[in-house]
Amino acid sequence: MPEILAIGEPMAEFAAEARGRLGAVRIFRRGFGGDTANFIVTAARMGARGGYITRLGGDEFGRAFLSLWEQEGIDRSRVIVEPEGTTAVYFIVRREDGGHDFTYYRAHSPASRLQPDDLDSAYLARAKVLHTSGISQAISDSARATVDAAIDVVSRAGGKISYDANVRPRLWPIAVARGVVERTFRRAHLVFLSTEDAAHLYPGLRAADVVRRVLDSGPRLVVLKQGGAGCLIAPAEGAALPLPGWPVEVVDSTGAGDAFAGAFVVAWLAGAPLEEAGALANAVGAMTAMGLGAVDPIPTRAAAMAFLGERQTATHHRRE
Repeated sequence: MPEILAIGEPMAEFAAEARGRLGAVRIFRRGFGGDTANFIVTAARMGARGGYITRLGGDEFGRAFLSLWEQEGIDRSRVIVEPEGTTAVYFIVRREDGGHDFTYYRAHSPASRLQPDDLDSAYLARAKVLHTSGISQAISDSARATVDAAIDVVSRAGGKISYDANVRPRLWPIAVARGVVERTFRRAHLVFLSTEDAAHLYPGLRAADVVRRVLDSGPRLVVLKQGGAGCLIAPAEGAALPLPGWPVEVVDSTGAGDAFAGAFVVAWLAGAPLEEAGALANAVGAMTAMGLGAVDPIPTRAAAMAFLGERQTATHHRRE
């Protein structure tokens, strides 16, 4: 039985091999994406028993996801396959200035047709953690209702809710997003948000004020993801803990924040001290950014621990 469940939208990924505009790039690497889908793969690679809840197309991309999850040991028994459905797709291109542009083909995706009746309450009730995101809520009204229903079931059963804000103004107006996201903050145990999320939700607020504002709404722990700068971990009781990132040569940061969250949740669930959970999550996020695409570069736990050990040893030597 999975201990960590995630619910959301998987998307087939096409990552440009070279820099340039979408219309100019000729070669793409096909991979996997979708924020909660990236999260659950990371959780599995960190050694957790994971399961995923979604609707998926019965096309080649849908079948590829089912194969991926089987290979990763992720339970797919509650994935609903729509035989005539078309799995969502996105393209990533890397600009010459180092930034990214994303182009999505996700309208009317099977995941957007998720509905509360799709949920297996007994299955959800046995989970220790349910992870979801603002994107999962933004893709449709029925998906949002399904996320809310899943949170209800897990919360009533005593499980914990992990929530990544992942605010995307292209999916819904900020005013609408803020209302839904803040309502979910109040229902979550653990909240993740990025510096970009914070800027969308609370423009002008300092990092410390952002995490305090979110904590005041109810979660027990807030983690502000700061990209290459690391993270700020803020428990409801005690001082906030800033942790620097691990400098790496970034190839593609797509999915690095999702991988960070997956690694953190696994360590947190295992009872690791917050500093250890944050250091591991920073390492997994950094390693994911060193490769192309969202899922392929996500390291195994053994690889992440080796990376972490090398970097910590080097840091210790520099201090001597």
